[in-house]
This record gives sequence, C-alpha cells and structure tokens, in this order.
Amino acid sequence: MLITNLSGHTLLIGSFGATAVLLFAVPDAPLSQPRNLIGGHIISATIAVLMVYTIGTNFFTLGLSVGLSILVMYLTHTLHPPGGATALIGVIGGVGVDFIFFPVMVGVIVLLVNALIVNNLVHHRKYPVVWF
Repeated sequence: MLITNLSGHTLLIGSFGATAVLLFAVPDAPLSQPRNLIGGHIISATIAVLMVYTIGTNFFTLGLSVGLSILVMYLTHTLHPPGGATALIGVIGGVGVDFIFFPVMVGVIVLLVNALIVNNLVHHRKYPVVWF
C-alpha cells in the first residue's frame, strides 16, 4: 500500500496472488525462482500489450495472449504459471505499455524483495535456490 501511494500507480493484479502462493508456499520450486518470476510476468505483460496494440481486445486475443505467453515462457525457460493470468488481465484491461512497468515490473520486484526477506528469515529455507 505504501509503495502504491508513493508511486501513484496500482501495483496489484490478480495474478500476483498466485505468485505469492508459489513464492511463500513452495519457494524451492523451479517455477518460483527469480528468473521465472521476473521473466514470466514481464514476457506475459509484453505479449498482452502487443496483442492489444496490434489486434485489440477480443475473444481471440484473450486466448492468443495466454497461448503465446506460455510458448515464449517455455522457450525462454521462464515458465511461471501466474504469467498466463498476467497476459489475460492485460488484454481484458486493454492495457498500454505502462502496464509492463506499473503494475507488473514494480509489483514483481516488491514480491521478490519480500520473498527474499521472509523466506530467508525461516531457518530451514534458502531463497532463491538459483538466480538464473
């Protein structure tokens, strides 16, 4: 809330709830690692923006944005399931380029910093397992 107030941008989207489950419930899972977290959301947000800009917001771009996000995340080894929801949210919202930065990039950084602090305070956890 503080960062939202300071930045003047909403930093919360629905897919971050699923990301939080991965980061705090299974921090050692491959899909929870920083490469996947950051790459998955940024790739998916970028695809959503490109779909809205080139084709618009319609039933076709909803499915296409999620499918392309999965494909690109898979090919780049950045698979992060909530990323698919980020693409869907972006297309539904008819977002512009700023969506990639606010809420996605800044929100992901906030989640990552929290995961680093919380998971490393617990004595039997080490997060991340691998950065890249």
